[in-house]
Amino acid sequence: MEERKSDRLKSIPPSLKAAIRRARVESAEQSQAVADLRQAEVARLELLLDAIRPVLDQTPEGVELFDPGIAHGERPRLFLDMIGFVDMGHDRRTYRFFQDTRHGRILIAESPLIEPIVAAMTNYVARRLIEREQALAADWRSQEATASDAKPDAAASPSVDTELAGDESAPAVEAVAPPTGEPPAAATGRAIGRRRWLAVVGEVFNFVLLTLGSVAFIALICVGAYMAWNAWGRALWAAWIGPPPI
Repeated sequence: MEERKSDRLKSIPPSLKAAIRRARVESAEQSQAVADLRQAEVARLELLLDAIRPVLDQTPEGVELFDPGIAHGERPRLFLDMIGFVDMGHDRRTYRFFQDTRHGRILIAESPLIEPIVAAMTNYVARRLIEREQALAADWRSQEATASDAKPDAAASPSVDTELAGDESAPAVEAVAPPTGEPPAAATGRAIGRRRWLAVVGEVFNFVLLTLGSVAFIALICVGAYMAWNAWGRALWAAWIGPPPI
C-alpha cells in the first residue's frame, strides 16, 4: 500500500501557479513587515525630535545652523544640521548619533534610550555654537588686521610737494634744512629746481648714448656688408651678372 501511494504522489506534476501564489503571499508579508519596521523607526525618531526641540529653542536668535527634520527613505534619519544626524541600528531600537567630518563619519553616541542621545545632541549643539563664535572672531580679527595694514603711517610727514606728485620718475625730495633767515618755501623751490635740472641732464645723456649706439650699430652693419662684398660678393656678381659696379 505504501509503495502504491508514493507512486501516485510522484505522478502529480508540480504546479507553477501555486508556487507563484505562495511567493506573492510571502513577498506581501515581508513587505508589510518592512513597512511596519520603517514606521516604527520613524515613530522613535519623532520621539527623539520632540525631546531635542526644547534645547534647540534655546539657541540664540539669528543662528541658522540647526534645522532638524526627518528624512524618510529606506533608512529614516533625523538630521540635526548638515553634518549631524541620528538613525536606528540594525535592531531598529538603538539610536546612533553620527557626525560627518573631513576624516570620515564618526559615531558620537549610541544607546537604546532617548536620554543619553539627547545629552549627546545637546553637547553637540553647544560645541557647534562655540565653533561659530570662534569663526566669527577669527574673521573679525583678520578684517581688523587688513584695515590696520591699509592705513598709512601716521608718523610719516607728507612733505612731498604737489608738483612732484604727478612725476613718478622724479626722486624723492629729502628734507633740507634751510639756512638761517631763509624761508622754507624758497629752500624747497631751490631743491625742486635742482632735481629738475638733474632730470633734464639725465635725459640728454640718455639721448646721446642712444644716438651713439645707433650710429655704431649702423657702422658695424656697413663694415660687415663691405667685407662680405669684398670676400665673395664681387665674384658672385661677376659670375652671374657682369662686371661689378664697384
